[in-house]
Amino acid sequence: MKTIVTTVDNSMDNEREYQQAVDMLAAGEVVAFPTETVYGLGGVATDEKAVEKIFKAKGRPSDNPLIVHIGTQEEVAQYAKNISLEAEQLMDAFWPGPLTLVFEQLPQVVAPNVTPGVTTVGIRMPDHPVALRLLRTLKLPLAAPSANRSGKPSPTEAKHVEKDLKGRIPLILDGGQTGVGLESTVIDMTSTPPVILRPGGITREMIESVIGLVETSHELKKEEAPRSPGMKYAHYAPEAPLFIIEANEEKIREAVTAIQEEGQKVAVIGPNNLMTTAADWYFAIGSNKNVEEMAANLYKALRQCDATEADLILAVETDLEGVGEAFMNRLVKAADGRRYHA
Repeated sequence: MKTIVTTVDNSMDNEREYQQAVDMLAAGEVVAFPTETVYGLGGVATDEKAVEKIFKAKGRPSDNPLIVHIGTQEEVAQYAKNISLEAEQLMDAFWPGPLTLVFEQLPQVVAPNVTPGVTTVGIRMPDHPVALRLLRTLKLPLAAPSANRSGKPSPTEAKHVEKDLKGRIPLILDGGQTGVGLESTVIDMTSTPPVILRPGGITREMIESVIGLVETSHELKKEEAPRSPGMKYAHYAPEAPLFIIEANEEKIREAVTAIQEEGQKVAVIGPNNLMTTAADWYFAIGSNKNVEEMAANLYKALRQCDATEADLILAVETDLEGVGEAFMNRLVKAADGRRYHA
């Protein structure tokens, strides 16, 4: 399969490019496009065969649910039922934006392979001009996970999508680098109080300022079907094993020395202020006082590590306040829980 990469620029008309994407999607194909979080791989959410192409292109486990993307808030009622006042308040406060709400789904509307094993559906309205124009032109919902090979770091640039999925999908809409850089927050509105299933750019503090107390997800039981992506399987992993390390300049330097003395090359991902020339590679992802900036650059840095000859990667941790919770959630999954100990 030939993969076309088409640039869509707000300063240009782009009508032909959008129509090409819409025609492909309406015909049951899949298309990669930017959102404010990461690039998504979209297929019409009511078309079971189109959804199957998403799973096949990504190599995604078939029981890992997809999020449904819509272009207007009014569309929620076409796919979900029992929409609470709290859900309405969250939509009013944060849509369009990086917040996915999980509802009880209306039966036999969304394709069954979008939400395998559950009666719920996660819905969001992305805050990106390309995504919104695509959805509003198509006038159909798109099931869209991140546009990468399953388990790998999510793509924040079109070239990341091309590297992973070239020859596997027909079209990539290149809308530049994404902004948030981490997948959306997912909150289960079928629970009382609502439960955050996956942290993201909309923080617990932001949510609680609108609807009051929310809880954090419990550990998924082995036999339990996940209601949100990111709950069950390993994600975000670079090629070399990754270990989390304390944000301490001396400990980072000691770790780098110890690893190199064993004849291994080491890459470090961390804030600007802890940059060390001792590492074989150091990828600075932003100010330690700006976790949003660090989060936006995390996946890019993980992919940059893959372009090196590093035998091992150290990633510097941050605190859990605000977006730090989402940052560490992704880092822990990328490391499979491993921490570096001398």
